This record gives sequence, structure tokens and C-alpha cells, in this order.
Amino acid sequence: MDTKKLNMVSLGPGDIDLITIKALKALKSSDAICVPTKSKDHSFQKSLTHKIVTKLMKEHNFQKPIIAVYTPMHFHQEDWQYQVDVLYKGFKQYNSLSFVTLGDSAIYSTVYYLLDIIKEQEPKLYEKSEVIAGVTSFSQASAKVKKPLCLGDSRFEIVPLLDKEVPVTTVYMRPKIGMDTDILKERGKIYTFENMNYQEESITTSKIVKVKKYMTLFIDFFQKD
Repeated sequence: MDTKKLNMVSLGPGDIDLITIKALKALKSSDAICVPTKSKDHSFQKSLTHKIVTKLMKEHNFQKPIIAVYTPMHFHQEDWQYQVDVLYKGFKQYNSLSFVTLGDSAIYSTVYYLLDIIKEQEPKLYEKSEVIAGVTSFSQASAKVKKPLCLGDSRFEIVPLLDKEVPVTTVYMRPKIGMDTDILKERGKIYTFENMNYQEESITTSKIVKVKKYMTLFIDFFQKD
């Protein structure tokens, strides 16, 4: 797996014009595209993901082999292992693969279940993998009705409609320069992102002591069992 490349590509909320340029480049540069399907016979008749991928290929004038990945919504370890095994099998024929997911991979996506397995079984492939972010459904919903998700000093929450307590990831934004971070109480694992995607970008796998840059973001990631 030393020379293999895996892209985990977010397709956005269904409108092919909302796929990012980076995601489109990844699909175009991959040798094949792995597309999830909930059909046991590996057909794509009910697959929204397949419809998006085929529309993208037609719209942007490229063709790639498509590998069907049976993806039942059971949330069982053996199902994720099966999907990873499909990727491994694909790498016997191709050097680069893209696995696609609806919306944004950071939000309730299969992607990280698969990456956890790959990290343990094929660490070199994990190191050469890339997750490509996408537009979320709630971001587009906000834009459609011209209503902000947060503005001024308001906050924004994602609440799963479940009858139980769940782990929480917290995003801290808009800190003041010079602010001490001791007010941030770590519940999981805090990462610090400074000047992301700009010059002097820095990602620290801990909470920095004092805010030095305006474009600073803290994420307290929940701890997986």
C-alpha cells in the first residue's frame, strides 16, 4: 500500500454545483471511484450518491470506473470492515481511489469508521489518505432561506434527535487576541487551528495557552469509545 492514494470525497448536499473544486479535482485524478449503495445486489437504482457522481462525470466530461460498495445502515463493525476490504481489493487493480460520501464527511459520515480501521490495519495507506470537506445540508438550507445559522454573539448547535445522552464535539470561534484559554474546559481532545488555509497555518494537537492570531479556531473533539 506504500504507493496507493485514498481520497475520502465529500459530494455536498445533492446539487452538483455545490461540490468543491478540490473534490472535483480528486475525482478526476483518481483511477476509480468507490460509490456506496444500500442495495445488496450492488445496483445503484436507489443511490443518490451514484446519481451525483454520474451527473458530475457528464457535466465535466470525464469517465472513471465505478466500484460499488455495499453500505447497510447497521452500524456494525463487520459492515465497515467489509467496505474497507472492498477498498483493499480495488487497490489491487488501481493506484488511487476516491470513496464518495454525501454532504460533508465531518458530519455523521461512514468515512471515519473506515479510516479508523485503515489506520490500524494499513497505517501507510492511512497516512496517504486525504479527507476532502464539503458543503453541509444545513449550510445550504440557511442559504436557501437567507437566514444565518449564527450571527453576532449567537451560537449554533447540531442536536441529534435521540432519546439518550450523546458525546459532544464543541467548536470555539471568535476568540479575542491575547485571551487566555484556561476558560476552555476540555471534555474530549482540543485541537487549535490558526490561520487555516493561509500563510503561517498552524495546527496544534492541544489547547494553546494564549490566543495570538485573530483567525484561531478551537475544536474539542469527542472521544470515541
